Amino acid sequence: METVRQLLERSAFGVCSYLGEKMGLASSRVRVYFIYLSFLTFGSPIVVYLFAAFWLNIRQYLKRGRSILWD
Repeated sequence: METVRQLLERSAFGVCSYLGEKMGLASSRVRVYFIYLSFLTFGSPIVVYLFAAFWLNIRQYLKRGRSILWD
């Protein structure tokens, strides 16, 4: 069961764990709040989640440096 959870966390871009670390909450609690908000607002937090995933990937790219593309 632990390997399934780790696989799902890696494939979900780590947005919930990142937000949990920044806010000082457990990532599981952030996931539950996200699910509840998605049901209450008819899925609009999904757009915010995808934007956050995109932003986290861009930040990782910028931290590594841009020289990867030019090699």
